[in-house]
Amino acid sequence: MPQKITKGVKTLLAEANKIVATMPVSDALSLINDGGYLFVDLRDIREIQRSGMLPGAFSCPRGMLEFWIDPQSPYHKDVFNQDKIYVFYCASAWRSALAAQTAMEMGLGPVMHLEGGFTEWVKQDGPVTERTK
Repeated sequence: MPQKITKGVKTLLAEANKIVATMPVSDALSLINDGGYLFVDLRDIREIQRSGMLPGAFSCPRGMLEFWIDPQSPYHKDVFNQDKIYVFYCASAWRSALAAQTAMEMGLGPVMHLEGGFTEWVKQDGPVTERTK
């Protein structure tokens, strides 16, 4: 029997973007070196190896986010237990919108995501570096 999807990705994204703040790339360019912000790259490792990432960003594959955030998880990462503003990004600001919404629902905050994602970052000549961590 074929599946009947009752809520599509467009609806999920619209719902997430209603509650998740976005950071324009123009703001991110001036905040990339501000220690009060942590940029979190949600893209797959192959995407990062192919195109690089924001300098100083933390690489967290989207599939591990909930496990790395939760301090009760055996996979918890201390990077998600800091007094910082978390700015999630992916290629086009789709995964990051959904991830930021989930992180907020889990209690992480403050959280936002990068408007236009890595694609817009590169388009606006944002610096790019190879993955180091």
